[in-house]
Amino acid sequence: MKGKNIESLWSHVHGLGVLASLGSYTAAAQRLGVSKAAMSQRIAELERAAGVLLVRRTTRSVRLTEAGQQLVDATRASFDEIERSFSGVKDLAAAPRGVVRVTAPVALGRQQIVPLVPAFLRQFPEVRIELELSDRLSSLAQEGFDLAIRHVAAVPDTHVAWTLCPTRSLLVATRGYLRRRGVPSQPADLAGHDCLYYLRSGDNPTWSFEPGKGKGGRIGVPVKGVFAANNSEALREAALGGAGIALLPDFSAHRDVLAGKLVVVLPDWRPVGAFGEQLYAIRPYSPHVPRTVQALVSYLREHLGGGFPVA
Repeated sequence: MKGKNIESLWSHVHGLGVLASLGSYTAAAQRLGVSKAAMSQRIAELERAAGVLLVRRTTRSVRLTEAGQQLVDATRASFDEIERSFSGVKDLAAAPRGVVRVTAPVALGRQQIVPLVPAFLRQFPEVRIELELSDRLSSLAQEGFDLAIRHVAAVPDTHVAWTLCPTRSLLVATRGYLRRRGVPSQPADLAGHDCLYYLRSGDNPTWSFEPGKGKGGRIGVPVKGVFAANNSEALREAALGGAGIALLPDFSAHRDVLAGKLVVVLPDWRPVGAFGEQLYAIRPYSPHVPRTVQALVSYLREHLGGGFPVA
């Protein structure tokens, strides 16, 4: 078989793969931008060249024969790699464009991510962001997200993670509450306070601490209080209202600490284990990362890289 014929048959093999995926000559022709008759002719030419039936046609369906399925299975990885490589080359030549589907925790998204979005969209006017705010940990691949913003302790091996900034937990209360109830001097003192804690199913709420200067082991303190919630914004609002001492991620509390509305409690102790200590942008592993995703991650790293200072 001469080289020219081999080259044309490669496109026919690709067409066979599209037909197998869509199960319809009409749909495959539309995907490839050809007529239904041209699509049928390509498959017929491929069958003549192979010397074997590749597609079994009925009035209701199109199904591959064993030989046709074997050919599709053997070449699918090559065509997928060609498609990924071509997408990468297109990305190099074009400005970021298209949709980026992002998921983020409710409080983090509302307080830190959404305020950054307008300037990003002005910088990249051909990008559209779809942001889902949820404290539920989503399956990125199954639910079609391009990126997740999370504060977690570890990232699955099957995912790629970019560190955006460090984050930490803060124990906070209003000065008014501390005047009424006293200022704790050590973690054990929290047993006598109203503690506003993050609601996790099946938990007996316990806060853990390590000495800020690293001397001594971890201490666990069972806590109780009149209010718990599964959202750090709700806990912060309760703390601002003087309802008790709240354990919050710094991105949720730092502005009110800087403004003097909340003060840090037990500053010589470091709360541990309640929230992650790094803020990550996470996506399932793939050889090619779209430019839209790269652009958004770089933007977030630039604007969040300093973390959330409280002094």
